[in-house]
Amino acid sequence: MVLTVNIYNQKGEKKDKMDLPEFLFDVGLNVELIQQARVAQMANQRQVLAHTKTRSEVRGGGRKPWRQKGTGNARAGSIRSPIWVGGGITFGPKKERNFAKKINKKMKRKAIFMALTDKFKNNSLLVVDKLEITEFSTKGFINILVALEKQLTESKQDSGEAGKRSLLMVNEEINDKLKYSANNLTRIKILNVNNINILDLLKYKDLVMSVGAIKKLKEIYNK
Repeated sequence: MVLTVNIYNQKGEKKDKMDLPEFLFDVGLNVELIQQARVAQMANQRQVLAHTKTRSEVRGGGRKPWRQKGTGNARAGSIRSPIWVGGGITFGPKKERNFAKKINKKMKRKAIFMALTDKFKNNSLLVVDKLEITEFSTKGFINILVALEKQLTESKQDSGEAGKRSLLMVNEEINDKLKYSANNLTRIKILNVNNINILDLLKYKDLVMSVGAIKKLKEIYNK
């Protein structure tokens, strides 16, 4: 089966056609595998922030607050006791917790292929000859964005899926001018092809890839 897509320039003009690699854009869907890869990535990104001190870590409390008998108070050995305000915490969260999850490399890659396949089959993939900008300019980037979004919208008119912007752009190399020109815009993200991941592919509705990014992706995973 030949998977053919149109190639556009940054003005939204059709320039050429190209065949997509089947092992990237024609993979059967496995929802359970995608969910497993998604959960693993989120868990590995999770930061352990909450940390409480036990009674051995709380400062002070080196002596008895009062003598054992004769005061009318209950017996107390230390102000670090968990039943005292400001004392240690029993069974509280600790910074040593580890939320990391392991996932097989082939499974992780397969989930990415499934997400790419879904973009292609739902007319949410747009291929451009290049993604670049000559200067730091949000206005210049918006002009490119509008032209590309017009093509995406036209491809979805029949299905009625056109809506709010939700765009992931994948380039073959890091382009700081492109990246920082898009910083002030919401619901858009620009990635280097080496950093493509399942979370971003699932989060953003539409995907724009340069021809170079597709070729590089093929080289990375076709081993």
